[in-house]
Amino acid sequence: MDNGYFITGTDTGVGKSIVAGGLAALMKNNGYNSGVMKPIATGCKYHNNMLVSDDALFLQSAAETDDDYELINPIRYEQPLAPTIAAQLNNTVNDLEKIRHAFNTLCERHDFMIIEGIGGLLVPINEYYFVIDLAYEFELPLIIVSRLSLGTINHTLLTVAYAREHGVNIKGIIFNDPSGTDECLKNYNAEEIKRLTNVPILGVIPFDKRLDIENYNKEIVLKIFSDNIDKNIIM
Repeated sequence: MDNGYFITGTDTGVGKSIVAGGLAALMKNNGYNSGVMKPIATGCKYHNNMLVSDDALFLQSAAETDDDYELINPIRYEQPLAPTIAAQLNNTVNDLEKIRHAFNTLCERHDFMIIEGIGGLLVPINEYYFVIDLAYEFELPLIIVSRLSLGTINHTLLTVAYAREHGVNIKGIIFNDPSGTDECLKNYNAEEIKRLTNVPILGVIPFDKRLDIENYNKEIVLKIFSDNIDKNIIM
């Protein structure tokens, strides 16, 4: 087993947080000392006078970690925009050293890390620094979260090709089905992507209304992920 995974998606809203949190819960349930991280988040909200990301809070809860929130999510913005644009509106630039410090600190505390990126691989963090650069720098195998709906072949193949072009090791693809995709479309899309990329399909997370980030239920998440994820991911 690798010592961590970098979770990316074919685009925004594809289910990275659900997958990252589910994997974190599985790791915890199997006795691993796991850490989680959402290096940068936008669209955050104020809770108790502190700006926080629902995604990062979900990861923290799923991993059952007491790491300081500032390490789990070192950079965050209220505006739901690309990180570079959000930084411009706040008259700042995204501090990569702050991200690196948080990552290194968490790596010292944990044997296994699950990192959730923001958006897809080409989301800009700084002017010429993208999510793909962060994944490459962290040297963790990539898990790509993809939809099963129409258009996913193009999006997934582009993501796979770009990761390979930039020397990032791909662990596999996990499909997330947030809306109940037609069974025929679901099966054919997954098989076609596997044929065209030769990348392992690590699982398909089925449509289930109980998979709700804001109302996290450990037992439900563990059951769904245990039943639908390749056991080699956590062994």
